Amino acid sequence: MNTRHFMQRNFRHFNAAACRDAAEGWVKHLQAGNKMLVTLAGAMSTAELGISLAEMIRADKVHGICCTGANLEEDIFNLVAHNHYKRIPNYRYLTTEDEKILLDHGLNRVTDTCIPEEEAMRKIESHLLRLWQKADLSNQRFFPYEYTYQLLESGILKDEYQIDPKDSWVIAAWQKGLKIFTPGWEDSTLGNMFVSQVIKGNISDTNIMKSGLEQMQMLVKWYQENTQNGSLGFFQIGGGIAGDFPICVVPLIQQDLKLPCKLWGYFAQISDSTTSYGSYSGAVPNEKITWGKLDIDTPSYVIESDATIVAPLIFNYVLES
Repeated sequence: MNTRHFMQRNFRHFNAAACRDAAEGWVKHLQAGNKMLVTLAGAMSTAELGISLAEMIRADKVHGICCTGANLEEDIFNLVAHNHYKRIPNYRYLTTEDEKILLDHGLNRVTDTCIPEEEAMRKIESHLLRLWQKADLSNQRFFPYEYTYQLLESGILKDEYQIDPKDSWVIAAWQKGLKIFTPGWEDSTLGNMFVSQVIKGNISDTNIMKSGLEQMQMLVKWYQENTQNGSLGFFQIGGGIAGDFPICVVPLIQQDLKLPCKLWGYFAQISDSTTSYGSYSGAVPNEKITWGKLDIDTPSYVIESDATIVAPLIFNYVLES
């Protein structure tokens, strides 16, 4: 029994039913000739969501990505340093002394997984520094994802891959030429490293990195181009800026630019945020109607569950359709 048949037979109620409905809604959205944006918050790349997400990108089920800077970089960290990662199944029982030992060994913990400082972070920093300096010397400016694509295009990492490159969602996005929007990129390891290189004088100006405002400008153009002959769907994993940034492009176009614009044609979110706490991340789809983002008949789904479990199931359901 494949994933689709399994979910149709077993996922009948509560969050399971919402999961199945969101997957089927995605299928119908694409079958109608529409496209899909996926947003990634949290530590999805370190959770190796790339194994299933990369396949979705290759199969043309995903047409754009908006993610945190952490998700952009951590997919590449895992690509070149996977064998040096350390998994800690009993992370809930670590003492403060245990955590200090991990720090002393250059292991940065994300829940049950430690990212190695030297083998992952510093290795990628050294490669990107050369690209940043090249742009600096030639008075060029690029988005964060464009520097990552330049790194992949250079081939310098090829001999250092420690996972199958087919399991890297960033490689899949690079090969498909997808745009990756990373609002708040400075809130990432490489963002911090970039600023340090400017302060140290190894890069003359922060402006070689295009800003979040310029990313929004690019998003406006991208949204308009991709909704000319259909609509765009919005599949949100987690909350935060990765989701809040791109969904605002519709009211920007309609209300601020005063231009005709289609609303998002599909919305689904895998969330553990609680609405009553006043969080934007936990806002139910109906609230987005009042902000001019969704329509009253937009297919909308909220799955209150663990994205590391739910997202691969939905991806496989869509791939099998």
